[in-house]
Amino acid sequence: MTQSGLLKASTLTAALLLCGASAPEAQVLAPREGAGWELAWADEFDGTALDRTKWAPEVSCWGGGNAERQCYTDRPENIAVEGGMLLLKARKERFTGPARPPEIAERPNPSLAQSHTSGKVRTLGLHAWRYGRFEVRAKVPAGQGTWPAVWMMPAQSGYGAWPRSGEIDILEAVNIGAKCKTCEGGRENRTISALHFGDFAPANRFVDHRNTMPGEGLPSDDFHVYAVEWGEGLIRFLVDDRVHLTVTADQWNTAAPNAKGRPAAPFDQPFYIMANLAVGGRLSEDNNAKGVAGTSFPAQFAIDWIRVYRCPSDPETGRACMR
Repeated sequence: MTQSGLLKASTLTAALLLCGASAPEAQVLAPREGAGWELAWADEFDGTALDRTKWAPEVSCWGGGNAERQCYTDRPENIAVEGGMLLLKARKERFTGPARPPEIAERPNPSLAQSHTSGKVRTLGLHAWRYGRFEVRAKVPAGQGTWPAVWMMPAQSGYGAWPRSGEIDILEAVNIGAKCKTCEGGRENRTISALHFGDFAPANRFVDHRNTMPGEGLPSDDFHVYAVEWGEGLIRFLVDDRVHLTVTADQWNTAAPNAKGRPAAPFDQPFYIMANLAVGGRLSEDNNAKGVAGTSFPAQFAIDWIRVYRCPSDPETGRACMR
């Protein structure tokens, strides 16, 4: 695989399998207030257009390596800033565009047609961070075949192609509200956070956890704050300031030869942020009610803000703010 800041394919498909996943832990309040985090970067989406100094839309139809059905476009029909929010909109419409984004494209880049369009934005080439607290306040869409995500990939892939350089998934929500035999109430009501690492597929590995919101509602009913706190050798995921997954360096690894003597590798290098709304794909279509429901689209992934905090008292490891 080439530069796999985008290749979520095989491990995200595997993420549905609970083998290899860490056991759910008791939820506890995360001590952000007074912990020492300092706001370093943010987009509140208060304007009327995407801030191109912070975000670059991805334009591609390749399906993310997951057999997804969308073309990502740089059109207002798919990416809009309205009412203080970033709106990523998926629509059922035949569209033809470049097969791959420029960093992994063939020369020349062939065209590819898909059955849907949608939006994806990235800080790739603009902003990247090593360690900190990363938050997104968002409302995910419901429907079989919807797959919104906010996730992070290495800016330079210092340990090689995916998954050797790692992947941090802050939020994924697949088929929310669809029929689910193993879910409370019989409907998909969980969001996912995960780390991906290891060696090239099929030797790739992951640690993930599916979080259920308190009460009887679905994640698509309202806005929630999804976050990751990332320090040297320690990563923990939160929803509404409650920890639902903690992973330590002894639970991850990389097969990259240049990681020798680096116990926190591959999660010791700068990562960038992206947000997207995928249509279908293996993780979505192979589960719940199966396939893509026509009634799920148009769909909208609404993001109120994305914020990045640093730990000024411990910029080298970030651990001093992870009490």
